[in-house]
Amino acid sequence: MSDTRNDTSAAHEENREETPGKAPGGTGGSTGIDPAVRADLTRLRESIDNIDAAVVHMLAERFKCTQQVGVLKAEHQLPPADPDREARQIARLRELAESARLDPAFAEKLLNFIIAEVIRHHETIADGAR
Repeated sequence: MSDTRNDTSAAHEENREETPGKAPGGTGGSTGIDPAVRADLTRLRESIDNIDAAVVHMLAERFKCTQQVGVLKAEHQLPPADPDREARQIARLRELAESARLDPAFAEKLLNFIIAEVIRHHETIADGAR
């Protein structure tokens, strides 16, 4: 397996860089940083910011769909959780992560977090339907 530390940790580490006179993660003050390096950091951070925005919008779209699923489940007295579906999704996401050179364990943790939130929403919807 490839070194996934670079794939999953690099984005976190880029925000931890300390610049004199600024809090960690800041881009203020040019003291001690080569202008070419600063330009690269700025360019990369702008890309990261755009990706973060896309992730938030994609999650919002996903939750719109799962809210509709929750309504259907409540209307038909189906349980909020579907362990078989969740297991298939986790396996599918792990495979996608591997092909994308993302740590599959990280991808699974992320999906488990999202699934837990979806189930919580479904339970709330079901409680409101009773």
